Amino acid sequence: MPIYEYRCQDCGTRFEILQRLGQGADGVSCPSCGEERIEKQFSTFASSTADSGRREAVPAAGCGPACRCVH
Repeated sequence: MPIYEYRCQDCGTRFEILQRLGQGADGVSCPSCGEERIEKQFSTFASSTADSGRREAVPAAGCGPACRCVH
């Protein structure tokens, strides 16, 4: 199951939820304030590769200025 990122429209808390593919936000509430007015966030994924025993995160294409990936 994929992990989806959400943001509460009331308090701004960002959180992640493990959900079935394509499942909507019905019944999901903010863990901080309990509000159900949340919005799904767009996110990228990272994978790791092994190169001479060294592992590093490989950012997905399209990382922008708000990305927290280590490049």
